[in-house]
Formats: sequence, structure tokens, C-alpha cells
Amino acid sequence: MRLTERVHHDLKQHIHLGDAVIDATAGNGHDTLFLAQTVGKKGHVFTFDIQAQALKNTRQRVEKHLNTAPVEYIHNGHEQMQAKLPLDYHGHIQAIVFNLGYLPQAAHTMITTPQTTLNALQQACALLGQGGIISILAYTGHDGGREEAEAIKQWLFTLNENFEYHIEIPQNTRLSPPEYIFIHKISSEVIHT
Repeated sequence: MRLTERVHHDLKQHIHLGDAVIDATAGNGHDTLFLAQTVGKKGHVFTFDIQAQALKNTRQRVEKHLNTAPVEYIHNGHEQMQAKLPLDYHGHIQAIVFNLGYLPQAAHTMITTPQTTLNALQQACALLGQGGIISILAYTGHDGGREEAEAIKQWLFTLNENFEYHIEIPQNTRLSPPEYIFIHKISSEVIHT
């Protein structure tokens, strides 16, 4: 099973029809489409990207399918999640997906960065409801990718007892494999950010 398939398999264990979810990095829309199909017409998907082309690609991919959740396309960085999400959804998000790095088939100069990603992850923790999850694929083979992955792993140590996490680094792969980080909010106590 490819790592991206594994991520979707794990997400399916935690997402249900009618849930509200976030794709923090729209990219070419694969995760947004998966989320929109999984939560169904009564669910809701918010998808973020700083690149207009990514949102266009995502919208085109989603609109080819029926029976998906309504999707809100937000042309902003994931570090704007709390500010851009309606207050009614704060504390009620079931899943937030991060696919870090750069937009495939686009310039590799526009990448996610440790500063904005850590900011977004802190906000994501506050937006989750009890039992909610954060899924992160951190690609390490491009300039800045290794530093971003290491910064996230250091940040994990700052999470309080309301969260548990798992890190998976594929073995026996060539070059620099993506790292898979899965965070589960096990308590609904208030998180101070």
C-alpha cells in the first residue's frame, strides 16, 4: 500500500458522513476529493492553498464527481485557518490533512515552511473536536523539506496529554521518503494556544 493510500485508509477509520473536515494544503485536490466523498453531502470541507492554481486544480477535480460534500475553497495559507473558518466550526472539526512540500507539476520554489506549518498545526489542535485527527505527510526530498519535518517532530513534544501521536518513516525506500505523522485528540478539554 502506498503511503498516500495508507493515509486515506487511516482517515476513513475516523471520518464519518456529515463531518466537517479541512484540507490544509489543497495541492491538486486528491485529498480534498477524498474528504468530500467520505463526509458526503451532509458534511463540509474547507480547503486551503496560497496558490490560485492549486485551488483551480482542486475545484476541477471535485466538480467531476457527484455526491460530495460542499467544499469551500479558501485562497490563503493554512496558517490562516482559525481566522478564515466560521466560528461555528471551531472545536468541531473531525480531521485536518496536511500534505507538505510543493505543488506537483509547479515551481518547486513555493513550498510550505516550518514557521507557517507549525502555526497552522497549533491552530489545527484547537479546531479539532474530541476524537479528531491531524494527518501530515512531510516530504523531505526538496530544499527545506527535511528541516520542516524535523521542526514538526520537535513540536510534537510540546503537545499536552489531550493528544497522542504516531510517526511512521518508511524503510527500504530510495532517496528521502515522506514521513507520516498522525495526531489524535483524545480529550476535549480546552487547549490554550
